Amino acid sequence: MPHPTPDSGPPWHHAITLDLILHLLSQTLFHPLPVTLIPLYNLALGHPPNSPRVIYPLLYALLLGALRLLNHLNHRLAYGPPRTLNWDEEVIVITGGASGLGRIIAEIYGMRGASVAVLDIRQPSEEEVRESEGLAGVKFYLCDVGDAEAVAKAKVQVENDLGRVSILINNAAAPVNGLPLLHLPPHLYQKTINANLLSHFHTLHTFLPSLLSSNPKDPSPAQTHPTTTETPIPTHTGGTIVTITSVLAHLGTATLADYTASKAGLLALHASLNAELQQNPPPKPTATSPQTPNLVKTILVTPGQLSTPLFAGVQTPSNFLGPVVEVRELAKRIVAKVDSGMSGEVRAPGYCWGIEWMGVLPVGLRKVVRGLAGVDGAMAGFAGGRRGDGGGRAGKEE
Repeated sequence: MPHPTPDSGPPWHHAITLDLILHLLSQTLFHPLPVTLIPLYNLALGHPPNSPRVIYPLLYALLLGALRLLNHLNHRLAYGPPRTLNWDEEVIVITGGASGLGRIIAEIYGMRGASVAVLDIRQPSEEEVRESEGLAGVKFYLCDVGDAEAVAKAKVQVENDLGRVSILINNAAAPVNGLPLLHLPPHLYQKTINANLLSHFHTLHTFLPSLLSSNPKDPSPAQTHPTTTETPIPTHTGGTIVTITSVLAHLGTATLADYTASKAGLLALHASLNAELQQNPPPKPTATSPQTPNLVKTILVTPGQLSTPLFAGVQTPSNFLGPVVEVRELAKRIVAKVDSGMSGEVRAPGYCWGIEWMGVLPVGLRKVVRGLAGVDGAMAGFAGGRRGDGGGRAGKEE
């Protein structure tokens, strides 16, 4: 009887990536606690305290600790103190949350029992909701976030059902067209801009006042004193805005003129939003509003290629340097960043953290690097998007 042939899959070294190596180093040779064990081990072996085997590792551990402290102070100086999240009051709005990355984020918060509202041009079927434990308590609102009036109407519905919004996750994106510039009809370009860029402006313009009010939900009757009619003191918790863009916003690639232009616009929009929030003075303390800091936090998410249908058929030029980002892993990192109450950035894979250095290279060397990286030829196998007139509305997964 012939032995069954094992399924042909990726080679054993497929899982070995630069990100994996950097993660292991960050938890070992670049982490002060494991390094501190080295001088202790040498002391246990009988080496004197003034031995180089003790002194040098100890100095290295102190250096790593100092660098981590400076990094913490740098983030505190840039982003201020974290805000405290109260999940009895937080109301989360996720655009494009019916599928892909947005859906996974909605499921995570739904399983926690948080108040989640998804704005999308489609709703999941009853079967999809039954199969997902996290979607059972999530509320879905049909809304094209590329339409300002539709967003304004959705805000009224969300506030009536759940309360004031305190966390806004801008995730919606149009299907990728993947067409050369001269073959890209103007109406498709406009649909991409509406869905990927203008949708963020619409949601910010609509929901930002709620986040600035720092009072996500009006106090319920249970929060008032049972024997008095005094106005209860509102709970001030601030808000969080998540902007999901793409590493391609820093590059600009062939056959993605509309997509990269929209994502580059998000970088500028996010930077302007941060500047305006920093200029906005904190509210003056009052008897009913004792907390003074303006705790609206912003998070910029810059992923590489995601394992979603958005770029179906696209092969990463190098799995070692630029592996495809698993959507669930990225969703968990976004949720963890929101939970921390801090502003900041989420980037994956690791090369995204150094992508700005491309801009300081001489133009000739930059061309060589792009050629070696295969950036402009990666769309050759593209099989997704291109849905014509119906595909440009906001609401699909990022």
